Amino acid sequence: EPPADFICPITTELMSDPVMAADGHSYERSAIERWLATKSTSPMTGEALVHSFLAPNHMVRRQIREWEEASTC
Repeated sequence: EPPADFICPITTELMSDPVMAADGHSYERSAIERWLATKSTSPMTGEALVHSFLAPNHMVRRQIREWEEASTC
């Protein structure tokens, strides 16, 4: 089982392109983009997001890749 931090809270699947939203949570890019197309709130808290900028979460992406490599051994 992957660590919970590697799972998108919207899709409940392992993220391949994690991004961080204004709420500080990481999401799969395509899932949060679909969410933000119709909403301006956090999927996690329901609070209004101060902006809709999505920052690539390189650290989580690297950790996921390392976990995947280790789990295939």
